[in-house]
Amino acid sequence: MVHFVLGPKGSGKTKWLIDNANEDIRKGNEHIVFVDVDDKHIYSLDRSVRLINAMEFHIDNIEALYGFLCGIIASNYDIEKIYVDGIYKILSLKAEELERLTERLKTIGSEFNTKFYIGLDLEFHEVPEHLQDNCHQLALS
Repeated sequence: MVHFVLGPKGSGKTKWLIDNANEDIRKGNEHIVFVDVDDKHIYSLDRSVRLINAMEFHIDNIEALYGFLCGIIASNYDIEKIYVDGIYKILSLKAEELERLTERLKTIGSEFNTKFYIGLDLEFHEVPEHLQDNCHQLALS
């Protein structure tokens, strides 16, 4: 399953992703990965959540992102959830690319029982209609 956390910059997407990753660990899920574009949240995440800095891997397109996420799963087949934050800082993710990425992640996610949570700087109406059921919209407070 692929879930999207939507909202403008400053709406709390990062906090939502961190809080949910930490909650998963507290509930007993042991194999949680948090992909970010820097290491500044290392102290916000539970020490059991594996933090990976995507900037170190030179991801610059959808295919590279998909391969990167597959590599994470290949390194540990027990990964239950992968949270992805700030990906828009390293690549442009347009609606049509979002559809292609979603289809590919749904396939790999169902094969390895992995769920993906991806933060995006998009509004609900910008997401293709058939993907909107898997969106969580955040608003500026």
